[in-house]
Amino acid sequence: MFKEKLALVPELPGSYQMKDKDGNIIYVGKAKNLKRRLKSYFTSRVTGKTKKLVSEIADFEYIVTGSELESLILEITLIKKYDPKYNILLKDDKSYPYIEFTKDKYPILRVVRNTKTKKNKNNLYGPFPNVGSARRTVEMLNRIYPLRKCEKLKKDYCLYYHLGECLGYCKNEVDQEKLNTMRQEITAFLGGDASFILNKLKSEMLAASTKMNFEKALEYKQMIEDINITLKNQTIVLNKDINLDLFNYYVLENYLSIQVFFIRSGTLFGRAKKIINILENEEEAMLEYIVRFYEKELLPKEILVPDNLDKEILSNYLQVKVRTPQKGDMKKLLDLAKENAKIALEEEIKILNQDEKIRTEATNELAAILNIKKANRIEAFDNSHLFGTYYVGGMVVFENFLEQKNDYRKYKIATSVKDDLTAMKEVLYRRYYKILMEDLRHPDLIIVDGGETQVNVANEVLNELNLKIEVIGLKKDDKHRTSVIITKDLKEIELDPHGHLFLFLSKIQEEVHRFAITYHRQIKNKGTLASLLEMVPGIGDRRRLELLKKFSSLKKIKEASVEELSQILPENVALELKQYLNENTNI
Repeated sequence: MFKEKLALVPELPGSYQMKDKDGNIIYVGKAKNLKRRLKSYFTSRVTGKTKKLVSEIADFEYIVTGSELESLILEITLIKKYDPKYNILLKDDKSYPYIEFTKDKYPILRVVRNTKTKKNKNNLYGPFPNVGSARRTVEMLNRIYPLRKCEKLKKDYCLYYHLGECLGYCKNEVDQEKLNTMRQEITAFLGGDASFILNKLKSEMLAASTKMNFEKALEYKQMIEDINITLKNQTIVLNKDINLDLFNYYVLENYLSIQVFFIRSGTLFGRAKKIINILENEEEAMLEYIVRFYEKELLPKEILVPDNLDKEILSNYLQVKVRTPQKGDMKKLLDLAKENAKIALEEEIKILNQDEKIRTEATNELAAILNIKKANRIEAFDNSHLFGTYYVGGMVVFENFLEQKNDYRKYKIATSVKDDLTAMKEVLYRRYYKILMEDLRHPDLIIVDGGETQVNVANEVLNELNLKIEVIGLKKDDKHRTSVIITKDLKEIELDPHGHLFLFLSKIQEEVHRFAITYHRQIKNKGTLASLLEMVPGIGDRRRLELLKKFSSLKKIKEASVEELSQILPENVALELKQYLNENTNI
């Protein structure tokens, strides 16, 4: 199919983009030799996920670069821009938590995630692959040491002061020497030396026991045991000056199992793991993984990787030292990471294969029931309201019955809307008008929550926009359980309540309901004034704050003319806000 086009591809480094029949970029890759790489997709035997990708390729493009480093930079840039569905590495991963010990006059100890915004990286300890472990550590240290607990100093003593867990920084002049001692001991503990705190806890435990305060003594004993368990888990001790991240992997059946070891102050501080179904060769998959890993995580001073990875390109891209140890403790540690990756993959691969098989079967079953070619990408909608007012809408997206949370969307609905069907119509029209105007990827299936009337509304919107997309409604039984599919032509199809398709569709229905309700609660929780302004489409956080700064109260906003409101808002939004406030005479 691409024989003539492939013949024109040069044998140079660069990035390539695979497109589907709708012109959407579904995969971005890079290659040292573009011709050889692109040819391999169409002339070699492909399996698994690569086979599925190739079946969807309708065209390809490529960009020649001057070096491999440039091709890596371009690849990552294009992945960020287009978010192709087959480039799933770290797509939904959250950043790992760190413990921050501030350098304020009165320091605070807390768990943080968004470390990229922190100016002083020396205050951060971690990462903690287990957020529960980070929180327990902070909770324990805050109980042992009477640190400041509030973000801003209050005017009077808080509960923590009366419990003996705060020195009353708001009113008392605190001994700086005592503060410095606390800083040193906490910093030493977070750096891997627990001796100060263990001795302190043992002393407190004995004192409590002597005073026959056995409940307090038991509490100290539990803290000592928790610390000892943590130290026992950190089995590898090296030179205390060693701070680095170590990556290794194992490949089996198109699955890439990755292990990351975090070495802090010579101790195995924690580890992370990831299992990915890969398309490209393992070396390039690992390069992409490591590069994107550090988009969210703090860079260490040094990174260790296996010998077959391109250390020079990684080092140039990340601007840190990257090397492969050939002997000694570091080599043993690198081998241990690979062994862990192998064990993790062998344990998970049966489950992964089974899950994928079940999802594929359910996807094919749904397509067969509806008599459509495929039902891979599903967009589902639901609304939420308060006593028939303040409507919002939510859309969730599933790909082969897997959540695609980056594609979820929230909708504020016009304040004049007072019923579910009108709300649904507005959200669907806005969504698919945008898809039409911006030539975005179409879903294979739209799911609306409800029966015939909701399906009719969806049909009406799609007909207005001249779009051919399959629609179904999910109808609940007397026990409020999904039981029937309402098709586009209003036929009813009963679902087997014990089948996988039933479970997957129920999950979608629950997820979109949760998403819409959560959005509604977020708005309401901002307070009455903020909530009312938030409900008007076109008014976000920035405009809401500008309105409040200028008019100071809801009463003054209501009394303002459209011309005055238009100094902050677009005229159509100002008109809608004015109409909304006038209709709500109880404000």
